[in-house]
Amino acid sequence: MLLFNLFSYHLEISDILIILLVALLSGMSKTGVHGAGMLSVPLLAVVFGGQNSSGVMLPILLIADVIGVWYYHRHASVRHLQMLIPYAIAGIVAGTIIGKMIDDQTFRAIMAVTILGSIVIMVWLKQEQHKKEIPHNKVFAGTMGILGGFTSMVGNLAGSVMAVYLLAVQLPKNIYIGTTAWFFLIINWAKVPSHVFAWHTININTALLALSTTPAIVLGAAIGIAIVKRLSEEKYRWFIIVMTIFAAVLMVF
Repeated sequence: MLLFNLFSYHLEISDILIILLVALLSGMSKTGVHGAGMLSVPLLAVVFGGQNSSGVMLPILLIADVIGVWYYHRHASVRHLQMLIPYAIAGIVAGTIIGKMIDDQTFRAIMAVTILGSIVIMVWLKQEQHKKEIPHNKVFAGTMGILGGFTSMVGNLAGSVMAVYLLAVQLPKNIYIGTTAWFFLIINWAKVPSHVFAWHTININTALLALSTTPAIVLGAAIGIAIVKRLSEEKYRWFIIVMTIFAAVLMVF
């Protein structure tokens, strides 16, 4: 077995390829192919395990977040961000406390349930008779914000939760992507202290590993932009749902 010592990590060639694929998918997710980000979480868990993978994943996401906001910074709903962010921070605090007590098996179960539940809600929302049944108010935004912060802290899987909320409020494609980009840039930076000081899952080695994947992240971002430009509003919504289903299958199996 051929092992490489990369920033104190002992990795096989297959592990390195998975990490680069995760970086590519992360770049795609931040420029509109959000299901790709959910695919990257279970892939990275294969290499590093549940909670440890969330610490390795976060620095990669931070780099990808900057690229996403740089490209879509003019397309965002400030009103929805103002409703979501305070509650998401509360969810991060809850996730920091509870996540410390979750083992890998429980982690995978929670993430699988989160993704599968989000799929059911997203498909339900596509039905014409249900489109007006989701409340477009602060209670709904607060609930989804807390869930988003919690699932983001526990497993970097808030993408499915945010997809449910932002599809429910019927944001146009570019506004959807821009709002998501800003949301995750803010909450992902808010998670750094918890990973560094509470969980001890981020250190100089995880940061260097993330920086080494920057070319793959940039390539993924370019691919994501190209894909989104070719999708209509309706096709884009179904694209998100299909990508989320793939993520759920990976997480379950």
